[in-house]
Amino acid sequence: MKKLDWYILKRYLVTFLFTLLILIPIAVAIDISQRVDKFLAHSDLGVGQIIDEYYKNFIIYYSNTFMPLALFIAVILFTSKLSNNTEIVAMTNAKISFTRFLYPYMVGATLVTMMALVMNHFVVPNSSKERKKFEKEFFNKKRFKDDIVENFSLQLNDSSYMYIKSYSFKSSQGSFFSIENYKGIELVQKLTADNIRWINKDSTFKLTRYSLRKVFKDRDSIFSGTSIDTTFTFTPKDFLYKSALAQELPSHELSDFIKISKKRGVKNLNAYLVEFHKRTSLPIACYILTLIAVALAFKKKRGGIGVNLGIGVSIMFIYVFFLKVAEVLGAVAGVNPLIYVWIPNVIFGLLAFYLYLNARK
Repeated sequence: MKKLDWYILKRYLVTFLFTLLILIPIAVAIDISQRVDKFLAHSDLGVGQIIDEYYKNFIIYYSNTFMPLALFIAVILFTSKLSNNTEIVAMTNAKISFTRFLYPYMVGATLVTMMALVMNHFVVPNSSKERKKFEKEFFNKKRFKDDIVENFSLQLNDSSYMYIKSYSFKSSQGSFFSIENYKGIELVQKLTADNIRWINKDSTFKLTRYSLRKVFKDRDSIFSGTSIDTTFTFTPKDFLYKSALAQELPSHELSDFIKISKKRGVKNLNAYLVEFHKRTSLPIACYILTLIAVALAFKKKRGGIGVNLGIGVSIMFIYVFFLKVAEVLGAVAGVNPLIYVWIPNVIFGLLAFYLYLNARK
């Protein structure tokens, strides 16, 4: 890399970090104004605990969320400044093409993309888990239905199916439990229990008033009893199928969860697939947004930085709008979430390519 490349790359990263450091305190200040009454409502909640368990994770989450916006604004700001100072004119007169001018920008976009990928796939999920735990304990009013799962079923493998009428996570107990085993389409065994309780200490289930029926060709045999301790290939965690949980799982755990859930016959996992694919598509958007920002600000315009910034922010909000719509549509059953998650990048990638061709002229 030449001195010019280092100059642009340094400005790229410094302006990006500066913009991000402006946005985060604003987000923290707004959140404090909304949460201060809830903080004060808990006399045992200290400032150190709030910072360590909540705002540390809050900053990590929103730094990752604001990263594309900060990057886009930063590139427009310093590229517009280069243009207004006629520095770009000097580079053009030195026979530096627009494609060559983009080189340090793409290096900077690569660094930001790599950081965003690590954040999205590993750091943010663990951080979100701690933040949501804090919010659940101190902010959210607990509702009875949040602790209950009703009419839940799982396909444990190709031949085994589980059903439970209701299960309470608070008491770790459920009612009207059954497991059916099949050989082809024929039932070979069925285990039922009036009550099932999870014993966390031993990682076992305790069945109360159970009955085991085995089906043979010429007869059936039934065994019953008052209680029995046993293990299964599932735990109470498998009863939780909420899209919010996807944000708390690192990508390797989320991938394993999706594979296991598919084998168990869970019908709609699109909310999890959207979250999984989004963790890659958003960082890749750094390249697209960088190219759009440079192409917009490369040429000096009447009105200066303000015009470029106005156009850029408008494009950014349109991108966010498309992104949110794609996430909602991608979570609907029966569609391919991978396609919907990448649609905003494809559309704005085409826009970036058009602006690139235009800027080359």
